[in-house]
Amino acid sequence: MGTALTSIRLDKKLADKAARALGVKTRTEAVHLALEEIVKLQEFKDTMKKYGGKLKFEGYDE
Repeated sequence: MGTALTSIRLDKKLADKAARALGVKTRTEAVHLALEEIVKLQEFKDTMKKYGGKLKFEGYDE
């Protein structure tokens, strides 16, 4: 994946808080990780909408 540079305006306090919460050192890392996570979350939601209630789980025995 290529990296293109861009400028965005961020709330510095929020970006720093996000970096701490995500366990990363920089605002850039926080933004990248947050973007990756939101994409994964949306993919998960889409999968759940598509297959929710249609899959049979057989991996749990009491």
